[in-house]
Amino acid sequence: MGVSLRAFRALVLLFGFYLFCLAVLCVLVGTGVFVYWSLGAHPATLKLIALPLLLTVPLVRGMLHLRTPGDDGEDGLPVTEAEQPRLWAAVREVAATAGTRAPDEILLIGGVNAAVSENSRFLGLVPGRRRLYLGIPLMTGLTESQLRAVLGHEFGHYCNADTRISAITLRGRHALARTVTAFRRQSEKRVEKELTKQRAAAEKRALKGRKPKKTGVNGAGRSYRLMARLFVGYAKFYLRATRGAGRRQELAADRVAVRVAGRDAAASALRRTAALAALHDFYLDGYATLGLPAGLLPPEGQFYGGLGHLLAAPGRYAEFERLARELPEGEPSPYDAHPPMAERVALIEALPDDGRATGGPERWSLELLDAPERLLVRLEEATLAPEVLRLRRASWPELVHFGIRAHRAAEAERLRAATAAYTGGDGSLRALLDAADGGLLWHVAARLAGEDGGAGARAELLRGLHALVVLELVDAGWAGWELSWSDAARLRLPEGYGELVPAAVEAVAAEVPDTRPLRSLLPAA
Repeated sequence: MGVSLRAFRALVLLFGFYLFCLAVLCVLVGTGVFVYWSLGAHPATLKLIALPLLLTVPLVRGMLHLRTPGDDGEDGLPVTEAEQPRLWAAVREVAATAGTRAPDEILLIGGVNAAVSENSRFLGLVPGRRRLYLGIPLMTGLTESQLRAVLGHEFGHYCNADTRISAITLRGRHALARTVTAFRRQSEKRVEKELTKQRAAAEKRALKGRKPKKTGVNGAGRSYRLMARLFVGYAKFYLRATRGAGRRQELAADRVAVRVAGRDAAASALRRTAALAALHDFYLDGYATLGLPAGLLPPEGQFYGGLGHLLAAPGRYAEFERLARELPEGEPSPYDAHPPMAERVALIEALPDDGRATGGPERWSLELLDAPERLLVRLEEATLAPEVLRLRRASWPELVHFGIRAHRAAEAERLRAATAAYTGGDGSLRALLDAADGGLLWHVAARLAGEDGGAGARAELLRGLHALVVLELVDAGWAGWELSWSDAARLRLPEGYGELVPAAVEAVAAEVPDTRPLRSLLPAA
């Protein structure tokens, strides 16, 4: 499909939104006029026509917001050609090979992603300033030839005018999102107003010694919710209508990537990007953000740079390679503009051998950057929230130890609170053991799973009790968690405690609690 035809279809879908709004607006206004002329100018009539007229307010706001949506890219760190000459040279070379104008700006970002945007004008018909977003984690896991393939794919969107036409499509998507959000917010306001009214009435009844009525929304905001559903239905149609064109654009951009970097580099780049996304999520959860509950951040530059440690660990790299080989086959979403990754890779690998396979080891694309350590620090400053940047920096071993300790403390908090509430003490492990000796353990446990104890009370008790024991040993310096990039952090315990602690915990949670084995394992009070 040519650029002109794609632009025309995008315009039709955009104008379809406004026509849809006008049709709904006519129905609402027409309903109000019909009721007025049928019933006359009475107070009851005014109440009846108020609802359809109020429903027009978010509708008109959505229609009149005519500004083209701005650049929706991520926050990032702009780098100039003077700062990063080798990166800019590589980007310009790929753009020339792809046959398109190079971006005017490069922003480094903190995700496993690369993207391009263009601030075009007049509904995308006039080219504008181009911007390339390039993820540092992506560069950490790709070689230079694979990065060339990724850049070739992104510049393929420039070649096919996708970034200009997307301005029209995005306008429709933003208008629909604004309208649906406006209706949902009005619904939430009506619900909150109704609940506030019912709570006030319940308090008055309680003060008079009468039983409060059960609160409920009673249909508050229902009309706004119905309108939101109506526009959600049109939004689904809009996304489905643009999905086919979006997928063809992605496949066309893949062909540009093959032309720029070669078949093997393009296929391996897609495989590695999918695997990197999964590995990066694991890294963020298990390492970079692990210390946040303890108020700790990794060393400077390591929030994003630490991914390299994970890739350098043999066990993790083997898992990374496995993920790259075994791509998921399923359909991502009926509204996703990207074809399944396995399908894209299969189409590329089915192409004839172009003789451009890499021979021997390649450089990592991160080596294109000058002074990468300082760049990683600046990237943190540009992308992390100010309150996060104010946290204390800690070495990786310290962060892992205190981060896991904070998570364990959170696991034990419910048992601490239940113990304190029932015994009136400090909720400590020793207070719990004293309660068990006094025959009160299952009264405490009942508070963990409802008033009647519940089937999960014992399991909840065992988890919380084990966490309290570990915390007691850790705080006494008898135990601690050790950093590992190849495997999960290991809990270091005194010799034999790995078998003795679970057995002692089970003894406490037995039908007839026995706290002596566990007390004998604890540090002196």
